[in-house]
Amino acid sequence: MRNHCLFKTLCLVSMVSIFAVFGAVDQAAAVDRRVKIINETTFDMVEFYGSNVGTDSWEEDLLGDDILPAGSFFIVNFDDGSGYCMFDFLGVFEDGDEVIKRRVNVCQIGTFRFAE
Repeated sequence: MRNHCLFKTLCLVSMVSIFAVFGAVDQAAAVDRRVKIINETTFDMVEFYGSNVGTDSWEEDLLGDDILPAGSFFIVNFDDGSGYCMFDFLGVFEDGDEVIKRRVNVCQIGTFRFAE
């Protein structure tokens, strides 16, 4: 039987490198992207959008038919399958105000507050 690896040390180093790369990919995929969105304003939030920075649109209203009352919170899982950690947020309030926050790292924060 012929050995396809002439230099065992080189083969071992290559295999370890391959496992390290796949381990890093698995770890990135396992990052928790859940964020508690808190409305600390005096107005109800009527729409909320969170779109990864790789998209050109605001995607869907994550509140749907619901609202986020003043002083309340909800939890959003931003794991959209894209692997992105950076998201843009848009909150629309009952008084017509729109608040945009760009490049929020959902892999590093657990809470985001809309405040006056």
